[in-house]
Amino acid sequence: MLAVIEKNQEGYVARFERHLKFPVEQVWSALTENDKLSKWFSELSIEDLKEGGKIKFDFGDGTFEELEIIEVKKYSVLEYTWGEDRVRFELFHEPEGCRLVLIEKIKNITDQTSKDLAGWHVCLSVINALLSGNTYDQREDEWKVWAEKYEQLTQGISEK
Repeated sequence: MLAVIEKNQEGYVARFERHLKFPVEQVWSALTENDKLSKWFSELSIEDLKEGGKIKFDFGDGTFEELEIIEVKKYSVLEYTWGEDRVRFELFHEPEGCRLVLIEKIKNITDQTSKDLAGWHVCLSVINALLSGNTYDQREDEWKVWAEKYEQLTQGISEK
């Protein structure tokens, strides 16, 4: 399911929602423990899991970008900067697991936006697969499909 994207006074908000059959604690671990985080987003590593703490984005060429943690509430919220934007994960207990909400607060729709949204879309699928004990080998092919769909979606929104 595509993210829902809405325009607001600050820019745009993209919202992904997934119902997972895993407890909040297990999903939180996948989001915040570097050994698990690296399996679904190998470029990220958490340096200090606290408000004001840092997450490093490794460009793979010896350069890094530091992302600042804006909010962290154990088993509930993780929000950090993403360039000019922000990424926020929210977890909610459900009877058969949890609901994972990923919100990206986007200042401006750019050529990179659809690529980032497709990346987050695939990341959520990979998290679910890994928690299920499965591998996820078709990331790049799936990313291309979703990138095209998000390109169409973001073009329609930015033209309004």
